[in-house]
Parts: sequence; structure tokens; C-alpha cells
Amino acid sequence: MVEQNAATLDRIFHALADPTRRAMLRKLAAGEHSVGELAEPFDMSFAAAAKHVKVLEAAGLLGRTIEGRTHRCRLKAQALAEADRWIAYYQRFWMGRLDDLETALLRHAHREKRSRQ
Repeated sequence: MVEQNAATLDRIFHALADPTRRAMLRKLAAGEHSVGELAEPFDMSFAAAAKHVKVLEAAGLLGRTIEGRTHRCRLKAQALAEADRWIAYYQRFWMGRLDDLETALLRHAHREKRSRQ
């Protein structure tokens, strides 16, 4: 698999690596929220929440509109789809490897059973 968008994936996985940002994305899955609303469940300043929002925005995981002094954020699922495609490639690889392991274990068990008879 050729990774043409490695920098994009790096930004996405960097953003997803932080539990606070993942929680913010989960909240955004329910609908738009202001930066202040995203910060509410955490013991952090507005400035700290804004930094998290900037990381998510740079990764393409959220979009932001400005209404006066309020910044409204919304989930942008396309970036998550890109990460999912990357993961799915490796999931197919590991499922194939697990299938091979299962086949080998069944063969081994069958040989063991025959040798005991």
C-alpha cells in the first residue's frame, strides 16, 4: 500500500492520540458545539481547549465557524474515514495471518490426535 497522504495520517493519528481530543470528537458527533462547551467537562482553561481544537482542525477532524466571539465546531468525518481505510488495510493483513495460524494449529492438533491412536 502506497501512502500518498502520510503527513495527513500523521496529523490525524497525532490528534487522536490524546484522550481529551477524542472526547471532544465524541461530543461533536452529537452536533455542533462552541469551544467553551467542548472545554466544560475538563479542568482546563479556554486557551487550552482552543489549542486542542486547533490540533483537531489541522488534522481535518473538525470544522469551525465564527459567530461574533463564539467559535462553533463541527465534526468532519472524512478524516476519520481516511484513518479507518489505513487501519482496514492492516486489519486485513492481520486477519489473514490469524487465519494462517488457525490452519496451522488445526493441522498440528490433527497430527497429534493421529499420533496418539
